Parts: sequence; C-alpha cells; structure tokens
Amino acid sequence: MLSDNNKQKSLTRRFLLILGVTTFISVCSLGLMIIFWDKMLPNLSKIQKIGFGSIIIIYALVRFSRLLKKDSNGQ
Repeated sequence: MLSDNNKQKSLTRRFLLILGVTTFISVCSLGLMIIFWDKMLPNLSKIQKIGFGSIIIIYALVRFSRLLKKDSNGQ
C-alpha cells in the first residue's frame, strides 16, 4: 500500500529527528545570544564574541546537515 519512498518512520527515528531539530535550535540560539546579548560573556571584546558565536552557529549547521544526511540515507 505504501511505496518505498513514503514509508513511515519508526518511532525511534522520529524521536531522534525531533531531538536533533531541538538541539539545532538551541545551539543556534546560544550562538545568537553570545553575539547579540551584551551581558553574556562581558569580558570578551565584540569581535571575539562575534567569532565565538559564529563558530557555534557553524557547528550547529554542520550537525544539522549530518542529521539530514543520515535521515535521508536511513529511509
């Protein structure tokens, strides 16, 4: 009844996808907070905060892309 492309994901796979998306949103939010919130890490200069926040956001993007790649291979 269901074709190979439209198979339902298992409960575990759905849970891990939701957990991965939640982690992505949390880590991106942390990076943006470091960049834009002045009271967070007050001992760093603005350039250091931008660099550190950017590294954290890039890390989140790499993790999310790996999650999507694993999810598309696992279907």
